[in-house]
Amino acid sequence: MNDQQSPETPAPAPRLTLRAGETGNAVTDTVWEQVGGTETFEIIARAFYRGVREDDVLAPMYPQDNWEGATWRLRAFLEQYWGGPTTYSEQRGHPRLRMRHQPFPVTPLAKERWLLHMHAALDEAALPPMHDAAFRDYVERAALAMVNRFED
Repeated sequence: MNDQQSPETPAPAPRLTLRAGETGNAVTDTVWEQVGGTETFEIIARAFYRGVREDDVLAPMYPQDNWEGATWRLRAFLEQYWGGPTTYSEQRGHPRLRMRHQPFPVTPLAKERWLLHMHAALDEAALPPMHDAAFRDYVERAALAMVNRFED
């Protein structure tokens, strides 16, 4: 215990710092910055919706006259999630993903089709391996969480 701590005050937990190497500089930029910012997230969103537009299970869930809006929403959401601009929440409020997807029949089949197109989009984006693995882990978990119906 140091002189400035009372017996009741616990010592602060040590801070962990991600470093570029064993003794390298601290990595302080976000995943969004590390993978190329908006340009990379635009590639992901556009590639994803290129597949979805042709998907007989998923395409009917989207307004056919607003693919650009859907692309923007996905890009802005993912950018914000991975440490980029907070434009999504500024314009749309809290993401509330489960609530926003509730009107749509997100079945196990729909989830698999969604993941098929998202994985193809990530292939196209060609993220660095560490970021690619983290992104794929996130989309797998998020897609599972969106399932809201078990009948087709």
